[in-house]
Amino acid sequence: MNDFISKIGQPDPLAIGFFFLFVAFTLVITYFAAKKSKTASDFYAAGRSVTGFQNGLALAGDYMSAASFLGIAGLVALKGYDGLIYSIGFLVGWPIIMFLIAEPLRNLGKYTFADVVAYRLRQKPIRVAASCGSLMTVAFYLIAQMVGSGSLVNLMFGLPYELAVVIVGVVMIAYVLFGGMLATTWVQIIKAVLLLGGASVMVGMVLSRFGFDPTELFAAAAQNYGQKVLEPGGLVANPWDALSLGIALMFGTAGLPHILMRFYTVPDAQQARKSVLYATGFISYFYILTFIIGFGAMVLVGQDVITRFDKGGNMSALLLAEVTGGTMFLGFIAAVAFATILAVVAGLTLAGAATFSHDLYVNVFKSGKTTEEQEVRMAKRATMALGVVAMALGIAFKGQNVAFMVGLAFAIAASGNFPALLMSILWRGMSTFGATAAIITGSVLAVGLIVISPTVWVDVLGFKQAIFPWKNPALISMPASFFMGWLGSVLVPDPEAKARYEEQKIRNYLGVGVE
Repeated sequence: MNDFISKIGQPDPLAIGFFFLFVAFTLVITYFAAKKSKTASDFYAAGRSVTGFQNGLALAGDYMSAASFLGIAGLVALKGYDGLIYSIGFLVGWPIIMFLIAEPLRNLGKYTFADVVAYRLRQKPIRVAASCGSLMTVAFYLIAQMVGSGSLVNLMFGLPYELAVVIVGVVMIAYVLFGGMLATTWVQIIKAVLLLGGASVMVGMVLSRFGFDPTELFAAAAQNYGQKVLEPGGLVANPWDALSLGIALMFGTAGLPHILMRFYTVPDAQQARKSVLYATGFISYFYILTFIIGFGAMVLVGQDVITRFDKGGNMSALLLAEVTGGTMFLGFIAAVAFATILAVVAGLTLAGAATFSHDLYVNVFKSGKTTEEQEVRMAKRATMALGVVAMALGIAFKGQNVAFMVGLAFAIAASGNFPALLMSILWRGMSTFGATAAIITGSVLAVGLIVISPTVWVDVLGFKQAIFPWKNPALISMPASFFMGWLGSVLVPDPEAKARYEEQKIRNYLGVGVE
């Protein structure tokens, strides 16, 4: 065992070779995509030319982040059954997108989810509020990915942390700046195929040691670590906290800007629904694999060895890759994990650039009076600025436990973005003031409660006791957002918006006038 794991933490030529092969191949794709990325529609939405199957794979690639692959496998390896909370939580948000969000989003919007919220409401207040919610979500998600990339490369390739963060930032800027959404889509598709393929091979290797019977694997885990690893209560003991976490993961998916933006890449609402169906299938399969990978690492690597490398268990999948497939397989899985971060960061950056250029620059600062060339130029400037900010934040948060940032991103998306989006689609009485109040209330409350929760107040700031006892705020912040959306609309109604609801409904269901 020790002969295998001694490779972790040393520069691995195979891992570096696989990584540069992936980067070189995807940069070639970016070169060809750049020739087709001329208009705003090309840059933001790949010219709406992506099929439902391709978009389903790209959605899976965008969603299956390093937190999913490394983090969930680590949680299962160290905590057992309770790690499944995250797997199921990340997954169950997709039916909500399929049945409530995908079709209206594609029919009513153009490039961002704020297009839908602002469809019949006053543009400027909505877009300013929605931009704040979107940029906060993107920023917290981005920091976690950048810090994860630096830590992973530092451990696997032996490169300095700061250099690793800069490499990720530069490659990500190249994908988005030159190839736009088309290049980003294909990067995500390739990454999804590699990740699903690599994880499948790893699971096959694990199960081969237990006669391809998962119950034998679980029995071995119980024998080594006790029956408690197969029972709930190891990770989240407080049922209210568990419920709050589940709400954030379930509804947060339907408010993530980089996920919602992908629905504009398909030609019509039918393809949008198909893409959710395919994405759900790929993601479901992947999260089943992470469960087997986690228990495989628990049994074949051992919890003491996993925690020796990383207290949070984030290296468990890589350690398992080395134990089951040797150094070459470890190098491949490490490169796939790094490619995972690159693809997600590219999607986040593009969503942030679209928010800044399309929502703020075009519709707020310029009141819609710009050319497509000016909009694309501003989007590219925003991409470069976001890339530099992401690198700076990644370096600034070096060594910090940033797990709470992914949770916070989902909490903001569930509390700030999702209620306003859903109410503007389904409720005739939604007013501009109500939508703005919903977004601001949900976003500010989610951030505020996270800051005074044990995750930040105790673990980061060092206080003895948290003011807010739960680690997850969505159970309070999301209902508060819905309530303020309703109250604001009742107190400050918007007759013009109410009158346009029938027009919105026709376009929503029939796709009349869809872009």
